[in-house]
Amino acid sequence: MDVFGSVAELYETARPGYPPEIAAAIVDHHGGRPASVAEIGAGTGKGTEVLAAIGAPLTCIEPDPRMAALLARRFPSATVHAGTFEQWPPPAGGVDVLACAMAWHWLDPATRNTRARRALAPDGTLAIFGHRYDYADAAQREAVTAVLHAVDPDVRERPVDWFEQDVFDSGEFTDVRKEVIRRDLPLSGDQYLALVGTFGPFLSRTPQQQRAGLEALGRLVDDFGGTIVLNLRTTLVLGRAGQS
Repeated sequence: MDVFGSVAELYETARPGYPPEIAAAIVDHHGGRPASVAEIGAGTGKGTEVLAAIGAPLTCIEPDPRMAALLARRFPSATVHAGTFEQWPPPAGGVDVLACAMAWHWLDPATRNTRARRALAPDGTLAIFGHRYDYADAAQREAVTAVLHAVDPDVRERPVDWFEQDVFDSGEFTDVRKEVIRRDLPLSGDQYLALVGTFGPFLSRTPQQQRAGLEALGRLVDDFGGTIVLNLRTTLVLGRAGQS
C-alpha cells in the first residue's frame, strides 16, 4: 500500500471524498453509535472524514509513513497506527466497527476476512466502501479506455462491487448488505489528470508509460471541451461478525 506515499499531498487534494450518509448507514446497521471504530488503510483520511462523523474513538491503520503523517495532522484526535493491518494488535474484546475505504484489495485475500472478523467485537460491524470511477458520457468512457489500452494493453479492472462477493463468499459475516450511491462529478482537465496520477495502476507503471498516458489523456480532455464528467459509484458493504 506504500505506493501512494510519494503522492500523498496530491492524493488528498485530487481524490473525491465519500458521501456523508455512509456514517449514518454504519450506525444504523450497527444498531446505534459504536463504542470504537478502526479503519484499515486510512491513507490521507478520505474515509476517515466519514468515520470521524460517527463520533466514536477512532483508530486509523496506515502502513505508509508519509501518508500516516499527513493523516495524523488532519485528525489529531484519532490514534494513528503506522503499520499494516496484519501488524496491528486489536484491543482486547475487539472493536465495534472495522472499516476500510478503497484498501480491501491490498489485504491478503486468503486471510483478510478471517482477520477482520477476529478484530471485531461479538456482533461488531464490518464496513467496506469505495468508489468506482465510470463516465457519464459513453463516448468519453470508450475514448479513455482506448487511450489506456494503447498505453498499456494489460490494464484490467476488477468486477463492479467485487468486495461484496468477497465478504459474502468468506462465510465470516452475517447480515451482509450493500448500498450504492451515485453522483456525477465534472472535472477540468487538470483535475482529471491529477486524479489519474493517484491511481495505483498508474503509479505502478514505468515513468515513460505514465508520461505517455497523461499526454494522451490531456489531448483527449481537450477534444471533449476541457471537461470530463465522471459517474462516481460509491458502494458500501456492511456485515456483522458472529459471536466468537
